[in-house]
Order: sequence, then structure tokens, then C-alpha cells
Amino acid sequence: MNDEQFPTPTGADHRRGPFRPGDRVQVTDQKRRINTLTLRIGGEFHSHVGVLSHDAIIGQPEGCVVENSDEVRYQCLRPLLKDFVLSMPRGAAVVYPKDAAQIVTMGDIYPGAHVVEAGVGSGALTISLLRAVGDGGSVHSFERREEFADVARGNVTTIFGAVPPAWKLSLGDFQERVLEEKAPGSVDRVVLDMLAPWECLDAVATVLAPGGVWINYVATVTQLSRVVEAIRADGRFTEPDSFESMVRGWHVDGLAVRPDHRMVAHTGFLMTTRRLADGAQGIPHAKRVKEASYSAQDLSAWTADHSEEAWVPEALGERGVSVKKLRKSGREALRTAQAGGADVDEFMDQAMSRTVSTPRAPRAADPEAQTPADTQAAEPESHARHRGTAPVVEEGEGDSKA
Repeated sequence: MNDEQFPTPTGADHRRGPFRPGDRVQVTDQKRRINTLTLRIGGEFHSHVGVLSHDAIIGQPEGCVVENSDEVRYQCLRPLLKDFVLSMPRGAAVVYPKDAAQIVTMGDIYPGAHVVEAGVGSGALTISLLRAVGDGGSVHSFERREEFADVARGNVTTIFGAVPPAWKLSLGDFQERVLEEKAPGSVDRVVLDMLAPWECLDAVATVLAPGGVWINYVATVTQLSRVVEAIRADGRFTEPDSFESMVRGWHVDGLAVRPDHRMVAHTGFLMTTRRLADGAQGIPHAKRVKEASYSAQDLSAWTADHSEEAWVPEALGERGVSVKKLRKSGREALRTAQAGGADVDEFMDQAMSRTVSTPRAPRAADPEAQTPADTQAAEPESHARHRGTAPVVEEGEGDSKA
């Protein structure tokens, strides 16, 4: 068969061919320092080892090696998804690539699937879900805060080159909006990344088709325990499976082969369960009867009797994100999408209208310096997981990759 018989998937052309103005490119120098640039005609990347002209990259094939003004060599590649996620603008902690991969595989996200997602955050998981379902499926994301929605729109549009036709983003509480927008039994997969997923149990049971998969991503042991016990008590789902993933790199240099000193360990817990047919009774987990070693008071930390005030981000060890920071990240994400040629003017106008504070005067800088959307450092996962936003690389600086 001829390839022309098949339509080009959304975002594929954005990832192929020679470098074009608006493309994001990862440049790596001889000391393995990595920087991500947004190419523009006449643009320059300044560092302490010289000036690299964007024009030297534009028109070259991916994988080329170019030199800057001081003959320092750079290899040029488009960022992979894992690189983009860890360097993109963000307002909330992202779902890391290792967890997104587990969600797509263990949740059986297949081409053509109809997926509902709640807690879109910065859009990292949304990108993986859209890639998995393809143009023939759908991903309907629900988000409570407009500031997070702006960040997600910009990041998703940047990596696909346009707003994917399979994506819909709705604002509001998931428990209410999903029942308004989805017919009973019309959803194949539900993915929740939120503080209290057990509050959505009835909504998920209503819209999820028999045999459909429900995936929860939570950060703490108490959250995991409460949602698992709530699902067991409900009876409309199979026995939940709970797990976490850890990734450890290895240093390989001749006969010097050893584990890396740093690894990406705990980032969150994953839990999967499946919807039973209406009227079917779940089979309880068989276990030996033994005397309980804990009291009702011990269980109060994750039962319905516990104060709801305990289930807030601060109580669970999560740092709050200011509205000002969220709006800044949203505008930065949308500007990055604009630089790549995407049509996000409508969303940019909405984001700018939500800016309530008077912007401060910009710092004195080189007139040729790039904006934060033009240059960003790609950092290791073990570094980025402790910060709310990826660092910005100013001219003359570089972030070494461990």
C-alpha cells in the first residue's frame, strides 16, 4: 500500500523533516550540557563559550552537528517527549514519564479509546494519552482552575503543532461536569490525578463502560488506602491493584559499569481497577481471618469520619502554587506555542485578561537575549521533581546533565 492512502496523524509533520523556524531543538555541547531552543530567523544562543546562530541550524536535517562562533560543536535533535515534559512551562508538578508510561500500558489506553481525564495540571499526562488514542479516539480533560488549563493548552499545542482534534478541555468539578457531558457507559478509560478520587466513585461508575479501566494517581499512602477501601466497599469494581515504579540509570564506561548515584524513586502511587457489569457483585479478596492489629481510631486518617480539612494539598505535603505563578506559566506556555506557529490567539487573549497585577519593568539585558520561551534547560528527572517549574536558562548559562 502507498503511504499516501493513510492520513497523517496530528503532530507527525511537526516531528519530521529539516529544522524550521518555530521548531524546538535540543542542542548538546561537547561537555554534554543540554539546552532547548525555539528557532527563529536571525536568532542567537549566547553562552560563555560563544554565540550559536539559529540560522546555522534552520534548514539542516535532524541529527546535524554545527559550530558556534568559537568553534564549539553542538549536536542538534528535536526533544523527545520525556525531554519536553521536564523542560516545559508548568504550574503544577507533572506526571513523570515513567508514570505516564505505566498509565498508558497498565491502563490499556489503545488507539480509538474514549478516555476521560481529571486533574489536567500542566498537560504532561494529557500528551501521552492523546498520543495513545490517536486521531480516532478522544481525550476529554476536566480541570477546575483556568490557570492550569492555560498552561496545559499551551504545552499540548506546542508539542503537536496545533490543538489535537481528539482533545476537549472542560472547566469545572469532575463529579458534576462528567455526568453532564458523558452518557452512562460511554467511556472506555478514566484517569484521575487528584487529591480525593474517592469522591468521584459514583460519577466514574456511571460513565465507565463495563470492563472499562479506572486508573488513579495519588501521592501519599493515606490517599491510596482510602481510595482502595472505598472501591472495595462499593462493590461495582474488581479488586484494585496498587503499585509504584522506580527508575535507576546505569553508568557504563568500558569495564566501569555501576548504578548511577541518583535515581527517580517515588513520585506517586498508581491504582487500577475495572468496572463490573451492572447488577454483578464483585468477588471479595480471599484472605485468612486474623485478629485485627489496629483499632477504629487508627483507621480514622482515611475514613469518611475524618475531617475533610485534612485532605488539602498542604496537609499532604504538597506546596501551594500562587495564582500569579500559574498565570505566568500559562502565558509562557501559550507564547511557546505561538512561536511554533500554532494559532492560540484566542487563548492568549483570555490569559492576558486574567492578569490583574501590573507587570514589573524588565531587567536590563542584552537586546539580542532570548525570551524564557525561547531557551529552556532540560534537567534530569531527579532534579525537576523537587521544583514547581523548570528552570530558565539565560544567555551565558548552561545546565549540565548529570
